[in-house]
Amino acid sequence: MDTNNPLQTKAENATASEEETKKAPAQLASHLAEIRLVMLGWRWPGKSLTGNTIIGREEFRLERAAEFCVKRQTEVEGRQVTVVDTPGWFSAQDTPPSYKQELVRGASLCPPGPHAFLLVIPVGMFTEVDRSRIEEHVSLFGEHVWKHTIVVFTWADVLRTISIERYIRREGKELQWVLEKCKRRYFVINNCVFGEHPQVERLMERVEKMVAEEGDYYNPEDLEKEKKPLDENKNPPREVQELGARPKQNSGLGLSKAMEVEPVSSK
Repeated sequence: MDTNNPLQTKAENATASEEETKKAPAQLASHLAEIRLVMLGWRWPGKSLTGNTIIGREEFRLERAAEFCVKRQTEVEGRQVTVVDTPGWFSAQDTPPSYKQELVRGASLCPPGPHAFLLVIPVGMFTEVDRSRIEEHVSLFGEHVWKHTIVVFTWADVLRTISIERYIRREGKELQWVLEKCKRRYFVINNCVFGEHPQVERLMERVEKMVAEEGDYYNPEDLEKEKKPLDENKNPPREVQELGARPKQNSGLGLSKAMEVEPVSSK
């Protein structure tokens, strides 16, 4: 029997060519030359540390809670990556309006808009208060922000032998609600590893996959369009006393050495 049948070979090549043609556009579209990220989360969950891990060096200061957005850039596997760290919200206290305004401003610091919001959640007990605070602050960007959100779990090393999937199931409906809002997109990051490391490349690929599925990027102008009909029936805002930064709590997780925050002007 002739195993080198020219007709069979031609058909196989044609099939392979068709498959490559179908895959090529998706592959080309998924690899972004630039990735713009905005970090979200409450105070001391490892948000700034995560930003430092992505950047590959200590750019986001950790000594006290930042009151202003900080923008930094780096290159990851040929991509220009912009990371904006935002003020963390309070766990159990009202967040000052000025903090909320600065939080929302973070999306405009990487024009025309961020490809992804990284919602940083430390592994540990997740409560109804945590869920409601996330809902309160993420909703400042409008409901469509969830299409561009990825949950990033930090401090996963405390789980030891427990998988992240088991942890998610164990925490119940509160954490499940958050993950369902962003279509169960999550990533586990190790902030003890700095510099070139495959986890950062994998995170960038996760962002690219989300962009391919949900659309290019979050447009801050869409928030203004969404707010207009709401503003017509909006009640006068209640006064909230501005609070200072919550004192840093001791942690058994061994946070990196703290450093002073430097105000950064974005141009």
